[in-house]
Amino acid sequence: MNNTPKVKIGIVGVSRDCFPAELTIRRRKALADAYAKKYDAADIYECPVTIIESEIHMQQALEDIKKAGCNALCVYLGNFGPEISETMLAQQFCGPKMFCAAAEEDYDSVTTSGRGDAYCGMLNASYNLALRNVKAYIPEYPVGDAEDCADMIHDFVPIARAVYALQNLKIISFGPRPLNFLACNAPIKQLYNLGVEIEENSELDLFESFNNHADDKRIADVAKEMAEELGAGNKKPEVLNKLAQYELTLVDWIEAHKGSKEFVAIAGKCWPAFQTQFGFVPCYVNSRLTGRGIPVSCEVDIYGCLSEYIGTCVSDDIVTLLDINNSVPKCMYDDSIKGKFDYKHTDTFMGFHCGNTCSKKLTSCEMKNQAIMARSLPVEVTNGTLEGDIVPGPVTFYRLQSTADSILRAYVAEGEVLPVATRSFGGIGVFAIPEMGRFYRHVLIEKNYPHHGAVAFGHFGKALFEVFKYIGVKVDEIGYNQPASLPYPTENPFK
Repeated sequence: MNNTPKVKIGIVGVSRDCFPAELTIRRRKALADAYAKKYDAADIYECPVTIIESEIHMQQALEDIKKAGCNALCVYLGNFGPEISETMLAQQFCGPKMFCAAAEEDYDSVTTSGRGDAYCGMLNASYNLALRNVKAYIPEYPVGDAEDCADMIHDFVPIARAVYALQNLKIISFGPRPLNFLACNAPIKQLYNLGVEIEENSELDLFESFNNHADDKRIADVAKEMAEELGAGNKKPEVLNKLAQYELTLVDWIEAHKGSKEFVAIAGKCWPAFQTQFGFVPCYVNSRLTGRGIPVSCEVDIYGCLSEYIGTCVSDDIVTLLDINNSVPKCMYDDSIKGKFDYKHTDTFMGFHCGNTCSKKLTSCEMKNQAIMARSLPVEVTNGTLEGDIVPGPVTFYRLQSTADSILRAYVAEGEVLPVATRSFGGIGVFAIPEMGRFYRHVLIEKNYPHHGAVAFGHFGKALFEVFKYIGVKVDEIGYNQPASLPYPTENPFK
């Protein structure tokens, strides 16, 4: 299934009636041409209706972009713009929206007939958006020439993709959190506030569906596909048929239960009874679905899978969910990091989970048994985890979370996975984030985040920060790894 939306942004030019409409029309066309030249023209649609201080024009433009299949909106102030009708358009358009404005191009454009004053118009637009309680993305500096505004719209594409997707997402969960595992528990109220639907199921429902798939004729083909993916890393071939049966169970459940929503993410149960009853661990299957754009979080981490899904939309790539797990031994830091990379020891840590990271994001992989569970259970019921070191390169560690009293919080931190052998087990990597030690203490601990963090492969902090703002996270509730020159409010100044 296609589990993320294709964004099509309708660009609607607006004009104040005391300014020449031709100014907006010419600049709108130049913007559309600049975007098509630099990016994918399929991302945008140039609406031919120019809104000139008219609610009727607004209705015409709204109808036109709907017919064109637009699921996102860019209101473009080619000149000062009509603050009422342009913000009414944003109010009545259901999808994500942004505003940007035209800069004056040359000496002629500051004459009486050529000056647009959109720099001024953006102020009134933002004021009226607030009056109408309308959320919109406004770039850091929202005024520019055609090429500048094309860049702004391109920056909006991943933001719009995530915002639209959340409004059309269903999270399917199985089972309550494991015993003695309060960390992933969070109120679901904020999911509804975001427009996300939640379907909570019993493990028994899942087990019944799994058993009903016992003789599924597709099992052999899926098991063969798994064996081909694993290659020499297929260390537990005897469990492939059960894993294939489980994968088909989840895929069929998604199709039967997504209901009115377009997109799906899963928060799954994986212990303590899962292994003994199903006869395996689900990690490898989780990794495969996540690799297909259907994030599956571990340990019924509902906000974890929500975070993963946001990252999938923003990065347009595979993501993973990891424990912010263990410190890097000083000997490993001294041998493999110090003097080779510009990081302090406290900037480093290991991100780990049992085996849910897609094989495409591991340097090499082996499907074997879950070592921690095998300490107290027969090895044969702990097979099915995918192990390997995570590919080195830039990453963004982030999470969206609801607090116990239903306040949305988030954090975003950019860093990298270092090309350092972990010498460990599970899906794991040596991570480095500038000022991680302070971030760990004054954001992750101070703000009561659980140990699970979502990982996007690349630097996407800018877009994630804007997504979190757009969906209603207050700016002072978005944590990030502040530089050493900027103390945290809770940081002791006496060091």
